[in-house]
Amino acid sequence: MADDRPVPLDEYPVHQVPLSMKHVATGDRNAYDRCIFHVLDHDGRALLILGLGVYPNVGVIDAYATLRTGDTLHAVRASDALGDDRMRLAVGPLRIEVEEPLRRFRLTCDDDALSCDLVWTAGFPALWEPHHLQRRGDRLTLEGRRFVQAGGVSGVIRAGGEEFRVDPAGWTGTRDRSWGVRPIPGEDAGRLTEENPTEGFHWIWCPVRFEDRFLMVITQEDADGHRTLNEATLVRPGDRDRQLGWPHTEIAYRSGTRHPERAVVHLGDPRKPRELEVEILTSSPLAVGAGYPPADDWQHGTWQGRGWVDRRTYDLTTPHPRAAYGVTDHSARFRLDGRTGHGIFEHGSFGRHDPSGFTGFDSVAP
Repeated sequence: MADDRPVPLDEYPVHQVPLSMKHVATGDRNAYDRCIFHVLDHDGRALLILGLGVYPNVGVIDAYATLRTGDTLHAVRASDALGDDRMRLAVGPLRIEVEEPLRRFRLTCDDDALSCDLVWTAGFPALWEPHHLQRRGDRLTLEGRRFVQAGGVSGVIRAGGEEFRVDPAGWTGTRDRSWGVRPIPGEDAGRLTEENPTEGFHWIWCPVRFEDRFLMVITQEDADGHRTLNEATLVRPGDRDRQLGWPHTEIAYRSGTRHPERAVVHLGDPRKPRELEVEILTSSPLAVGAGYPPADDWQHGTWQGRGWVDRRTYDLTTPHPRAAYGVTDHSARFRLDGRTGHGIFEHGSFGRHDPSGFTGFDSVAP
């Protein structure tokens, strides 16, 4: 019999529906609530990605941390049964402490394979991303609400015999907070999947921190270039957020791949164009170590048993075929209006994408 007693979060006036905060308003097994943090140095020596997710309708909480240094990716992943205290963001050796909501967080991973103790501090107000909807045929497969933020980070990271002293002058932090419904493994394929195959997907998610401003660019396109998600917003403290129109991105890919080496994002009114220059520093495919699809060794929301902790070290000079069909987070240096900034150029392009000249899943840059 299910235990329906109140949980600690029920003490707070945060309810949206007449249910305990233990439950979500949907019975969809794919309900989720999670976050991701990026910590990157300005020279491309290191890229740390750390995240935690809750999947209430499958009873799972999990978290991960990955660190790319050189051609090595260190990863620690943990999963457990979801308990009643939703304000305790911890699983295995990984923990996120909300020291001041929307402002300051402590990120820790206490493991011999990869450890960190970091304070992540926002430099700009959180920015809502567009409401994200995706359907397969007539079925709603994804509905997410997200906000994004950038700031500074301080602390220490250790892995593989290396130690990185992190400070806001030489490091940047970005983060994304999202919740809703998003596919997790275990769905039956069914008729809608069979009759509505994915022809192609092209995605850019790009938060950039400059000294005095924050820029967010998002685009999602179908195989024929039809845009289903669009955002370009400039945030300056004390000023109204400024919309920069319909971003158009030109990407220079490494020959024989879909790996971006540099890009130019055209922003703003056509009468007064602005160019965001992107220089890739280092890259971390989310399907390797971080549990994003189509990872074949662990994916978010999957039941691994109680107290599961897994440690991996990946050689990124060795091809990882599944990584080519997932999203990769690239730490990058950006230039706009004579200013230099740093952040993430997250990109995924697989299948057909007519504007890029990709004709199918095997198509790559010349």
